[in-house]
Amino acid sequence: MPYLKLRDGSDLFYKEWGNPNGDTVTFSHGWPLSSDSFENQMAFLADQGYRVIAHDRRGHGRSAQTWHGNNMDSFVDDLQELFEHLNVHNAMMVGHSQGGGEVARFLGKYGTSRVKKAVLVSGIPPLVVKTEANKDGTDKSVFDSFREATRKDRAQFLLDVASGPFFGFNRPGAQKSEGQIRHWWQQGMNTSFKATYDCIEDFSETDFTEDLKRINIPVLVLHGDDDQVIPFKAAGAKSVKLLPQGKLKVYPGGCHGIHNLNADEVNKDLLDFLRS
Repeated sequence: MPYLKLRDGSDLFYKEWGNPNGDTVTFSHGWPLSSDSFENQMAFLADQGYRVIAHDRRGHGRSAQTWHGNNMDSFVDDLQELFEHLNVHNAMMVGHSQGGGEVARFLGKYGTSRVKKAVLVSGIPPLVVKTEANKDGTDKSVFDSFREATRKDRAQFLLDVASGPFFGFNRPGAQKSEGQIRHWWQQGMNTSFKATYDCIEDFSETDFTEDLKRINIPVLVLHGDDDQVIPFKAAGAKSVKLLPQGKLKVYPGGCHGIHNLNADEVNKDLLDFLRS
């Protein structure tokens, strides 16, 4: 399996599939998952002749379980090293949830010299937590309860998230997929306890407002209007207004994991945006 040795000696796991000479699409996963979360999209675009790249963030999946550096600035520095290592240019970046924040912060910090387009799927930008200036955000007490549940029984907490709000399986009449639940839970449990805990603060309290304003390339925002994890009104609806070249598509009834439950539709939207 391919690994990149990072500046601090940590190993970063990545996948590189498809046509090595094709246009590049990169994927940044959400909390507390891994690159496996995007396997459907990666396989689909690889079959279409694209070069697809995804990594497990430090602390996640098969990457090193570092004690420090479980924060957005470290994550994007790692990603910059990966892009340099793999000679990524003229790419389209795709990020889900916290990975959407990673895409926004990467472009805000490093610019768009390597990237031509971006897609935020159920992304956390501009800001998740409720503040005086962000009335539509989620109260901090919710994330305090996440931290408490992680410390008390992480395995059960992650199972509850996957079985309920992440996929909308707690909605009346929802058809549960035991496979999706188990796959999500497995990814979450492969992430280190420390990264799981630290990233609750990172994804909820990092403000991406200024990053979004600086992104001078086309950005497609995909968001479900029944996202119980990162509500559309507080995230996708605001992000598209801050992006200079933002384009929005709302998935009616869509949950937080639209790239998993609405994979065919998301795949088509990604391909159409690539080709546009």
